[in-house]
Amino acid sequence: MSSYAEALREVSAAREEVPGRRGFPGYMYTDLATIYERAGRVEGRSGSITQIPILTMPNDDITHPIPDLTGFITEGQIYVDRQLHNRQIYPPINVLPSLSRLMKSAIGEGMTRKDHGDVSNQLYACYAIGKDVQAMKAVVGEEALSSDDLLYLEFLQKFEKQFIAQGAYENRSIFESLDIGWQLLRIFPKELLKRIPESMLAEFYPRESRPQAEAVTLKHKGAEK
Repeated sequence: MSSYAEALREVSAAREEVPGRRGFPGYMYTDLATIYERAGRVEGRSGSITQIPILTMPNDDITHPIPDLTGFITEGQIYVDRQLHNRQIYPPINVLPSLSRLMKSAIGEGMTRKDHGDVSNQLYACYAIGKDVQAMKAVVGEEALSSDDLLYLEFLQKFEKQFIAQGAYENRSIFESLDIGWQLLRIFPKELLKRIPESMLAEFYPRESRPQAEAVTLKHKGAEK
């Protein structure tokens, strides 16, 4: 999509059209919308059109006209982060700028699990706070951080390595991801999990699940028998 938009700018310049933001033509939004809106179902026809357009952000700038206009049109975005990639986190997905406008209609009891939305909101909030604490640590040092701040730093590291990171051939279900999310949230006392209702905490917070390594070991032992 970035290559298409760059070509559109060159054609527009060659035709001596009035440029818009950063030299791109003013009708680029309409052109992008025409392409993206092809996705979906056509009335009276069977099947549907699914798009996963790939967009390279110039200089990693999400405010650049191409990703900026795309964000207004599409129903969501998955942000692949260069810094996570450099730290060997795969897939290097930055959850903070990533979003789905259709998520609320596709989760919850009867579709995924009743705790899905609350766990998602709490994980997002804890990760965002962890990022802020990490930035503060670079300025004031770790010694100046409170005990709660240290918990958020611990969560930040484990969230990236255990929740975001997956093996290239790992096939993790949404239920396994939710269980991992609860394991990470147990780093905090209940008092800090303010985005999860008390009833949900009472049901899911006390649960203990076996570590993955232990589960694999037991599986191997059963196979030997």
